[in-house]
Amino acid sequence: MASSSSGVMNSHLTKLATLIREECYSKLKGVRNEVVSLEGELRSMEALLEKLACMDELDVQVKEWRDQVREMSYDIEDCIDDFVHRLGKYDVRSGLIKKTTELPRKLRARHQIAKKIEEIKNHVKEVNERRMRYKLDEYTSKSSCEPIDPRVVTIYANTADLVGIDIPRDEVVKLLMGDDEQQLKVASIVGFGGLGKTTLANEVYRKLDGHFHCRAFVSVSQRPDITRLMSKVLSELTGQYNLHIGELDNLLKVIREYLQDKRYFIVIDDLWDSSAWNVIRCAFPENNHGSRVLTTTRIYSVAISCCSNKKEYNMSPLGEVDSRRLLFSRIFGTGEACSEVFEEISGDILKRCGGLPLAIMSISSLLAGQSKTKWEYVRNSLGSMFERNPTLEDMKHILDFSYRNLPQHLKTCLLYLSIYPEDHTIERNGLVRQWMAECFVSRTHGLDSEDVAQSYFNELINRSMIQPVQVDYNDEVLSCRVHDIMLDFIRSKSAEENFIVVLDHPQVVVGAHKKIHRVSVQYDADEEHGIISTTILGSLSQVRSIAVFRSSFRPSLLELKHLRVLHLELPMREVMDLTGICGLSLLRYLQIRGYYACFKLGMKIRQLLHLETFDLGESFVPRIAIPSDIVHLPCLLHLVIPCGTTLPDGIGSLKSLRTLTSLDLALNSVNNIECLGELTNLRHLGVHLGDIGLLADADVARRLDALCSSLESLSRSSSCLRSLDLDSHFILVSFDRLSDLCPSPRHLRRLNLYGCRLPRIPRWISQLHDLYSLVLLVREVVPIEFEGDDGICILAKLPSLVQLDLGIRECPEERIVVSGAGTAFRALRDLTFSCPKPRRAFLVGAMPRLQRLDLRFYVNGWEQQGGTCLPVGIENLPSSGLKVHLVNVFTDSGSQDVDNFLKR
Repeated sequence: MASSSSGVMNSHLTKLATLIREECYSKLKGVRNEVVSLEGELRSMEALLEKLACMDELDVQVKEWRDQVREMSYDIEDCIDDFVHRLGKYDVRSGLIKKTTELPRKLRARHQIAKKIEEIKNHVKEVNERRMRYKLDEYTSKSSCEPIDPRVVTIYANTADLVGIDIPRDEVVKLLMGDDEQQLKVASIVGFGGLGKTTLANEVYRKLDGHFHCRAFVSVSQRPDITRLMSKVLSELTGQYNLHIGELDNLLKVIREYLQDKRYFIVIDDLWDSSAWNVIRCAFPENNHGSRVLTTTRIYSVAISCCSNKKEYNMSPLGEVDSRRLLFSRIFGTGEACSEVFEEISGDILKRCGGLPLAIMSISSLLAGQSKTKWEYVRNSLGSMFERNPTLEDMKHILDFSYRNLPQHLKTCLLYLSIYPEDHTIERNGLVRQWMAECFVSRTHGLDSEDVAQSYFNELINRSMIQPVQVDYNDEVLSCRVHDIMLDFIRSKSAEENFIVVLDHPQVVVGAHKKIHRVSVQYDADEEHGIISTTILGSLSQVRSIAVFRSSFRPSLLELKHLRVLHLELPMREVMDLTGICGLSLLRYLQIRGYYACFKLGMKIRQLLHLETFDLGESFVPRIAIPSDIVHLPCLLHLVIPCGTTLPDGIGSLKSLRTLTSLDLALNSVNNIECLGELTNLRHLGVHLGDIGLLADADVARRLDALCSSLESLSRSSSCLRSLDLDSHFILVSFDRLSDLCPSPRHLRRLNLYGCRLPRIPRWISQLHDLYSLVLLVREVVPIEFEGDDGICILAKLPSLVQLDLGIRECPEERIVVSGAGTAFRALRDLTFSCPKPRRAFLVGAMPRLQRLDLRFYVNGWEQQGGTCLPVGIENLPSSGLKVHLVNVFTDSGSQDVDNFLKR
């Protein structure tokens, strides 16, 4: 594993051990003994680095030695990678370094390796002498202590319990709605970071749901992209996404016209300056319909400039009672009292937290399940800086304490989040793959590396270090965001350890003495300042990760020979020339995302020997021509491409591939579709059926049959396919052959078949005992009860099914009866049911764990405007916590059902 504290020391030690075992290197005279000696010295240094990483404070001399060793580790790994790349060729079939057979090459290799080993050894010797001279092995930090182990199993389950929010929420609602004015009213919540302004605004937003025709909630940043921000406002107002209006003035005009005759509610979260507000406000017409706008900001002058008639609301810290409630609910659970043993200590801790919700939540994760001794240690370590007015620096001290008590692997993963801009929604899957590409994830016996990486992500959520954004029906966090205060903190830590360099302004200059290992470009591009070059960054020869957000990027790819991760989110109409990417032999993760961007992929993929992830981004608009050499990438693990992309023939050679989305069934050859069955390492497969309906019937049949044959081949092999998506944005494809799949992909956890129409519920689905998510569209179902072995009972018996989205095209003559048997849909929590008429009945005890019910009724594929009634027995569903969404449902003779339902 690589880490923020020890660099890549562990990584290159593994590579040195590999060199010793490789026959072509071990036979070089003198080299093997030198490598063995060098490995021993480095392991000793690594042990000391791990010891220093556990200490709270280090003096200047120790920090300097630690930093030198960390930088040396990067130099050593680069040397190893360089001569391994020059000496050997990668064998696609065996996955090993081919032996060097030519005598001249052997002689040159022997000389080069011996020289490199000698240089490394001399460098290590100098650093080791300083270590002995400073007696670092005997060093003990004055404030060193036994690290706290903050293991909290149920912390995340309690994060939704808000404390002290009711009174502020009602006050803000009264501020907005109290006098019932019809004129546009703007109010603002003001207070410093970490007080809960966004949380309060969100609760007001929920409270006023149903009072307006349309509404939107968007977050701003310190340097906002106003066009992008207002595009999001329009999308939330209209419910239509991927809208491309064009320039800002047109966008503002479209929003004004849309809102002109509507009563609207807009929340603009986290404003930083008045100039941004002066542009944003132009989109909101004063239409005398009782519309409202709510802003939040840390700056009082900005709040005044936003508000009308002194409508600013000053956010206050939590009081003593609410602070205690928040702390104790996070530690002991809601409704549980604090033991007398902790009363006095908790009072001291809360006094120093100063009523800051974020600080209280961070500290609570350290106290849960701990002894009185550990509580006293936390109290004494906090010092007394919170006795007066809390500031941003005070918050950083609290977060620093929580950070120091993270395990080293979580520290590294947390610091990597500083590569993303402020207010950026971070997708979990992309993030964990970047962690894997950077070797931040340990190899745990018996566990898949992606599962391990996701456990890291979940642990950061549990410790309140990052905030969940999108949570699915199975309580899995799919995306996250970093709180502004936390982001400031981890950026300062990253700079301190030379982990990531963030360029968020064109005038930022990186010190010439610093070696850059990871860089993130985060300022908006324009004609004058948008282009960034290596003159700003200095040398990029050691850079491991590059992330670019909304900025032009002009480095010479020839300098990036040690790059592992390349993440590009480019401005509109930007042209990115990737010619020369063939030299990035260590690249493992590539993501390119942007609207109307054009890319010149002048690459020889055969030379990207270590590429593990090739992700072009699903929001990428143009069709991409993938170079033919991509099929020769033996290490490629993740290939994520946009719809409308044609892959070259021969993808069956990508034996290491774990993820493949979105394969366009219409554009790719039948040969490629057949080759899917050879990818036995696949975990995630996404197939796009979009334009296949436009092909000739015979061609469609061949492609669909080839896809089924490939799925059957994967099922017969050792494949552990976890998710399968057969989706389509527009055209639904009849796919009768899929109903008779044999054998079935029995390890599936997610199955989305909504892009195709099936005649019935396939019987092979009954074999998917691990399936927890199913999206299915069928022509008809057999309306039988649970005791049968066909129709709806196939789904009712699935033991792990948590989410079900079932669409039926033809209305059955008889009712679909959902039995009240204890084993029917025993795990189901989320149900979406679409049918021409509500021919469905729920018996007493049906679906005991159901939390969300979405009922949609339509005729011939379109939602009906009336004339139906609620399903029989809907009152038999569990009432505790159940959320129901009814689409186009009206009653005629079913008024009694409606009354019983609404009473609950």
